Amino acid sequence: MQLAHGAVVAVVDGEILNLYRNTGTEADLKLAALPAVDPSGDNKSAGSRHQSSSANPDASRLEEDSFAAAAAAMLNKQALENKFDQLVVIAAPKTLGELRKHWHKALEAKLAGELSKDLTGHSVADIEAALGKN
Repeated sequence: MQLAHGAVVAVVDGEILNLYRNTGTEADLKLAALPAVDPSGDNKSAGSRHQSSSANPDASRLEEDSFAAAAAAMLNKQALENKFDQLVVIAAPKTLGELRKHWHKALEAKLAGELSKDLTGHSVADIEAALGKN
């Protein structure tokens, strides 16, 4: 996957959100970590406002859904504030499904791609390699 210089990559699971910026070129991807963020804030009920992704959600699934909703809200806010022109989201499959429910139209317009894979806790080199294969 080719990403423009300055594009943002969000790596998300149900508990962690890591952001990276492409400091390289489209042809030579080089991700640099952005400052850590905690989107969960006061959005603890977000996952319980809709039907959860599983028939009988347990507390941990609701927490993960709530975190995904909070992460989407934070990314939506950044998209609306033009903090990035292009975004790629890499997320664990269930988290990606939950994120999609909360995308704002402004974010969708900047979404350059999605990768349904859990890469939180992986090295930058692993993330770059996964993006390079797509």
